[in-house]
Amino acid sequence: MANNRKGRKLEWLRLGTGIILTLSLILAACSNNAGTGNGNGNGNTAEPTQNPGNAGTGGEGQKNEGTEATYPLDTKETFSYWGPINGNLVTFATNLAEAPIGKAIAEATGVKVEYVHPSEGQLEEQFNLLIASSKLPDAMEYTWTSYPGGPEKAIADGVIIPLNDLIEEHAPKLKKLLEADPELDKMVKTDSGQYYAFPMLRNTEGVVFRGPMLRKDWLDELGLAVPVTVDDWHAVLTAFKEKKGAAAPLTAQYANKMNLQDAFYGAYRTSQDFYIDDEGKVRYGPLDPQFKEVIALFRQWYSEGLIDKDFPIVERDTLDKRMLNGESGATVFLLGGGMGKWLESAKEQTPGFDLVAAPYPVLNAGERPFTGQRDFKYNPKASVSITTSAKNPELIAKWLDYAYGEQGAMLYNFGIEGESYTLENGVPTFTDAIMANEKYTSQQMLSQYTIPNGPYPMHEMKTTNTFPQQDEAVKVWSETDAAKHILPAFITPTVDESKKVAQTMTAVNTYMEEMFIKFVMGSEPLDKYEGFVRQLEEMGVRDVIAIYQGAMDRYNNR
Repeated sequence: MANNRKGRKLEWLRLGTGIILTLSLILAACSNNAGTGNGNGNGNTAEPTQNPGNAGTGGEGQKNEGTEATYPLDTKETFSYWGPINGNLVTFATNLAEAPIGKAIAEATGVKVEYVHPSEGQLEEQFNLLIASSKLPDAMEYTWTSYPGGPEKAIADGVIIPLNDLIEEHAPKLKKLLEADPELDKMVKTDSGQYYAFPMLRNTEGVVFRGPMLRKDWLDELGLAVPVTVDDWHAVLTAFKEKKGAAAPLTAQYANKMNLQDAFYGAYRTSQDFYIDDEGKVRYGPLDPQFKEVIALFRQWYSEGLIDKDFPIVERDTLDKRMLNGESGATVFLLGGGMGKWLESAKEQTPGFDLVAAPYPVLNAGERPFTGQRDFKYNPKASVSITTSAKNPELIAKWLDYAYGEQGAMLYNFGIEGESYTLENGVPTFTDAIMANEKYTSQQMLSQYTIPNGPYPMHEMKTTNTFPQQDEAVKVWSETDAAKHILPAFITPTVDESKKVAQTMTAVNTYMEEMFIKFVMGSEPLDKYEGFVRQLEEMGVRDVIAIYQGAMDRYNNR
């Protein structure tokens, strides 16, 4: 680990910020034995029933307002857990139970879970088949906010059970975290106040992981500063084209209107999708008058050869190639899978290759970016609900709750002490076997000893960054007002509203994508833009705005 990264971690430790502070303050009186390991988890553990006779290798146990618990649990029962397997883990194992982290969780909790993993790329299809068959596993990791009608409807349909009583009586660790954070508590409830899942909680670094970046070595060579304003970007991209021979100075993975993550839309105080304005009202960016200015900007840059001429067909492998072989010098992409990956890959093939994060663009220097990529502390995509098929939901709740305690959080976030991490002056640090493995990438190694996504709280000192440029990028990309303007992913339209949204937006997105490409590439004149907006309205997009506004209002009243 680089020294500045250790220094940053030590500073975090002294300040006691974020989740680790919450855990240490709330759970200081609690102790449990997680065996030798700690990680982050897809399969998560919880606090056991009162079994004072079996401390075993698990130690003394934790005392909370709910059921007193001793880990490992004194039980021979098991349960089934349905959820995706990390793509990096399949290199080593076909089932989480076979991985070191799966074995460590089983040892720490005393429960051998039967994991069932849907086939890659078939999660939605297999989920729907399970729901239709009514043969449900006991616990399911799924984005329940995407269930038609949301988790409230999933409960009403008899698919999952409300967790209020279980959390009150058998999940004291999670209960404490929710009591300490009212905003988080609101996020993980339905509109009627029912808890429905054991949540994944991101740390500070985990909410910001994507943003604008450029070739720093090119900027240095050309004597250019990191661009701040839209005009700065135009000057830099022009220099990359004319002086570095970049065929595609600005490129981006294409996904519904070019995946620029509001990087330039925000400069004009709009968004490429639904967002919340300064008055707290839901809006749809393409209906804003200033959205036309964004399209005009892209159209100009495309005509000048500053935007990848093939942008509608740029996928991940093309983006990698463009950034590594000098065809492109700027993009908007991921912290790890983009910046970290490219810095690592370029070490040998392109000496001097360097990247730097740029702030989200503004029109005038000194302005604060209106928006940018930012997620919420609660990640609904990696949270677990207990189904109506569960024979012993209390056991599942206790197993899941283990992950929210101090020992459990260490296991899920960092893995096995001495193997995947060590404590350096009290700071958990991944070992060279994980971060500098000669055969496998750090992400592949981490998948064996931690579970990148699952129902647990991310430790505030957990980072998989391998370069100081990544650490700096998180700071730079965090300086936006995105938290005020991002529409939460966990608001829940009703069943009928969900159907309306799905029908309308399927047609709207297809039309929007078609017209976006035509406008930017110049095959459709901009004087037809007002007609384009009218067509969006005729397709029902304002009805969707009203639906999201109602869902947002209900969320605010939780």
